[in-house]
Amino acid sequence: MAFSFGKNWLSFSETALDETKVASARKAFHSLTRGIEMKNARFLDIGFGQGLALFFAAEMGAEVYGIDVDPICMEALQQTQRFFPQIALPRTELASILDDDFVSDQKMKGEFDVVHSWGALHHSGDMLKAFRNAAALVTKDGFLIISIYNKHWTSPFWRAAKFVFNHVPRFLQESLVLMLYPGFYLRARSLSRGDHSLTSRGMDLRHDIRDWLGGYPYEFSSPIEVQEHLVELGFHPVRCLPTKGFTGCNEFIFQRAVRQSA
Repeated sequence: MAFSFGKNWLSFSETALDETKVASARKAFHSLTRGIEMKNARFLDIGFGQGLALFFAAEMGAEVYGIDVDPICMEALQQTQRFFPQIALPRTELASILDDDFVSDQKMKGEFDVVHSWGALHHSGDMLKAFRNAAALVTKDGFLIISIYNKHWTSPFWRAAKFVFNHVPRFLQESLVLMLYPGFYLRARSLSRGDHSLTSRGMDLRHDIRDWLGGYPYEFSSPIEVQEHLVELGFHPVRCLPTKGFTGCNEFIFQRAVRQSA
């Protein structure tokens, strides 16, 4: 049974999201976008999920637009809006970054000052093509913000585990979540380093576990490999924030390189 990111996000927005988590996620988003002028920027979120990044960018004055392949994410976005009563529901579209026609049409409509995709491109089914298409939507001097699963010796094992998780009945999926919860809890506690929160970016451990086990297709790449791919696409690295957890997500901020005139 294929995993629905949208269903997981809807459950998160309805049952787990609160003001404390919103504040934590807002702090992380501001840290991630440090040094990027968001006021009046055109901001695209690829795989917007529950929509927090769209709302945070709108708070900072950006013109926001989000795409996702799961229609249930639209419902999750609506649930998240209750924490942002002064902000209109962001403009969104059901679309895939792997769709070349969508990318071509969007380029004709206009590129974006900031293209953001946290934890989505490695689930697209073709990560390198997702890199190319996302990069193609960044305007001159614009920024590409992505997070990608880190390559670790355990990564192939997790890819197999995710494949199995997505091919067993739902009751077995829930049993696996319960069985693995203690291990994930201890891992999260060890990485929290004294912080009261077990998760970062305003997330929730129970929904994080489902997201991790169900997240398939699953690709991964080392920081050096990601940077090499983006340099080939005409970007230069601004900064990389490495994961604390071996197979977690490394965060990258790239800027489109300015071509020097002859």
